[in-house]
Amino acid sequence: MDGAPSPSSPAGLSAYVAVSQLLGLTLLATTGAWLGRYRGGVAWQSPLKFNAHPLCMVLGMVFLQGDALLVYRAFRNEARRSTKALHALLHGLALLIALFGLVAVFESHRDKGIANMYSLHSWCGMAAFVLYLLQWLLGCGFFLVPGASFSLRSRYKPHHVFFGIALFAFSIATCLLGITEMLLFNIRDSYSHFVPEGVLANVLGMLLVAFGLVVGYVLTRDDWKRAPLAEEMALSMDFKTLTEGESPGGSQ
Repeated sequence: MDGAPSPSSPAGLSAYVAVSQLLGLTLLATTGAWLGRYRGGVAWQSPLKFNAHPLCMVLGMVFLQGDALLVYRAFRNEARRSTKALHALLHGLALLIALFGLVAVFESHRDKGIANMYSLHSWCGMAAFVLYLLQWLLGCGFFLVPGASFSLRSRYKPHHVFFGIALFAFSIATCLLGITEMLLFNIRDSYSHFVPEGVLANVLGMLLVAFGLVVGYVLTRDDWKRAPLAEEMALSMDFKTLTEGESPGGSQ
């Protein structure tokens, strides 16, 4: 059983989730506008293949990753099993899209004779992707695949939550590095003159920060966390008494 639904959504939670989605969609629209208006758009079988990289990374490593983190807040009244599956599915989709973006940049560099993995952005980007993949695999192993004990899941859960938020912040920071790198490559001489492309890219960077801050705020509000199930609370108490050398329900 998934247990009874938790109480109705706390005041303010729905508004913050709605703001996060508005910011996320604006973020994607701004990315598309930048690439379409100033970088020629996106086309796989052409020199424009590279432009799939920033679009995929913003969509996968920022927007979808952020939404996956918000699942347990936005759907706090839904069955936990369904929420858990949606959480894993969104993370998996984000990884798939990010992988597509990585292929795009490596193939584009190969076609143009540009070296790979020399910049700080590329190092951070590869680290973020590999750690995100590891986080997803461990999450599936502990929380979706049957077999992991409740005590083991309980011990791993705080680490899973912390690294989930940390990787989200790391992904946004890496995107900011990537935006700066693209601007320095393409408009190095005119960037300091407040040209429209530079201004739009700066707006994109601020939207990334704003999206991250709103998602982070929702995730760190203790009173907005989903209430634990009665079964989990009972198992937690049983585990505690067993580790203290007492039988569940015994005298103290």
